Amino acid sequence: MSESDSATSETDSYTVEMAPVGAVQFDTVPEKWAAYDGAYVDMAVALGKGSGVTGVGGADRLYTAQYDELPGVEWQQSWVEEFPEVRTVEEFYALDSDVHLYDPQMLINWFDWSESDIENVRSDVAPFVGNLIFRRSDDWHDYRYYTLYEAFEKIATVFQEQARYEAFKSFHDEFIADIQSRLPPEEERPEVFLTFEGTDEPSTFSPYRLRDRGTSKKQWRDLGVHDALEGTDISNLSTTDRGELDYETLLSIDPEVILVRGHERKTAAEFRDVVLSYMQEHPAGSELTAVRNERVYRGGYLHQGPIHNLFLTERAAQQLFPEEFGAVTSDEQLFDRQRVADIVTGEFES
Repeated sequence: MSESDSATSETDSYTVEMAPVGAVQFDTVPEKWAAYDGAYVDMAVALGKGSGVTGVGGADRLYTAQYDELPGVEWQQSWVEEFPEVRTVEEFYALDSDVHLYDPQMLINWFDWSESDIENVRSDVAPFVGNLIFRRSDDWHDYRYYTLYEAFEKIATVFQEQARYEAFKSFHDEFIADIQSRLPPEEERPEVFLTFEGTDEPSTFSPYRLRDRGTSKKQWRDLGVHDALEGTDISNLSTTDRGELDYETLLSIDPEVILVRGHERKTAAEFRDVVLSYMQEHPAGSELTAVRNERVYRGGYLHQGPIHNLFLTERAAQQLFPEEFGAVTSDEQLFDRQRVADIVTGEFES
């Protein structure tokens, strides 16, 4: 933790410094908070602050089913039903939160806010602390990025829950080290194509580059998979690049594994029955190696926090290496749910 993120004992105030907003001083610990995406919601839940949510920027991409597997961890969808798409200045005033876990530059570049809008909300309502970290391909994001745990540490400091953060980080590091110790040699790991296509009958595919170090791809990097687009001139999905690939282009790449985002409300079995089945019947899709070998899977959330990441890494390991980690449709668990729940509920030794 940097000096700028430490509490000042003389005044009981403390400062959190995070790009792009810089240093933000808190005189009291925030209780009510709003967040744009599921990553920051998940961070708050992990820190035991879930019930303080006032609204979210996109409830359609907020996934909370994993909390049901953590004994004692509470999340109620009703908490965000009144404000499920917080993107306007008026909504920020209505919520009257104590902190906004938003990247203000995202509001300017995606939702046409002005700099004065940001300053007015900051001064009249509450400060912003946040950085858009799920991808690194947007031209407007010309300031520092953070890894998942770097951003998580900042949010832990906002809520003065550094002990919980440290417990999470230790658990995460132990879990990833165990997974990585069991991986096959690098030359035996598959070439993977990660895409977004939210329809049940996909005809085109929006590409992601795994070399983009956004947090939405963390599990694939930790598993050391190979990007099927490496060596091609195909660019990463971004604010300005919305290019899509057709089946013929995908056949020229012919990845061993295809990971399709946009289907996280489906179970693994439902995805196979709907999306994979369609691709198997498609004249060109049926020629893909990944389709023939039934290695087409759900691609994970765009916005993942620390709890999400544990579940998504477990799922990814089972998708790619079932011989070692068990089938993705099995009940086999790769990490201790109770230990995670204990951190969230505060039943751990700091």
